[in-house]
Amino acid sequence: MEKTTHTLEVWGDLACFTQPLGGKVERFSYPIMTPSAGRAVFDAIYWKPRFRWQVTRIETLNEPRYIALRRNEVKDTAPPANTILQWAKGEKPPEPIWADGDRDSLGTDQKGRTQRQTMALRNPRYRISAHVVPWPEYRGDMKGMEEQFLRHARRGQSIYQPYLGCREFPGYFRLVEPGEPLQRPFPLDQNLGWMLYDVFDLSRPGTSHDRPYVSLFQAVVRNGVLDVPEYESPEVRKPPKEV
Repeated sequence: MEKTTHTLEVWGDLACFTQPLGGKVERFSYPIMTPSAGRAVFDAIYWKPRFRWQVTRIETLNEPRYIALRRNEVKDTAPPANTILQWAKGEKPPEPIWADGDRDSLGTDQKGRTQRQTMALRNPRYRISAHVVPWPEYRGDMKGMEEQFLRHARRGQSIYQPYLGCREFPGYFRLVEPGEPLQRPFPLDQNLGWMLYDVFDLSRPGTSHDRPYVSLFQAVVRNGVLDVPEYESPEVRKPPKEV
């Protein structure tokens, strides 16, 4: 099956593609976008449950520059989507996540928020390439899916606001048309070691009940370019699947 590669230029004021070394306390960004963040940008522009996006190449166009940010963040995580839907339908009373309050409202003297530091990227700009991977039963719809993506991307339309690693860091995009002159990547050469590939199992359509399925790969940036292996490649390390 012929694969058509689509390329986007993506930029923003800030970005953070968190390395695992900081854990949940401090966040330190990779100098280049991760494949999962690139897939999320394509998903924001056009996505259907009939296919997934396979990122193949990420180029950094600006020199990676860092900025230190300190932010107040809530300690608790949002409940599952099904619980939020039940709140919206009035089937369950909503349970707010408290950022602050007294003992009477929280039941404890512990605050619901904490200060965390983020080493984010300033003025990032990338060129990311990807192609559609349809699920087997939808391979005949390939042309229609490609055309719908192109319509959205050329008009600057998206399903929701693309973001660069964190949802509070909005991203902007434009479609790179075939044959147009391209800016050269910034000459960055760095072995980043094991990088997050994705947090979902990309071998099958997902559901809202799926648990995280983390995959990794050895990321080597050569002259500003990160070549991303196919998800099915043995270069992508995946955990054993539950039987």
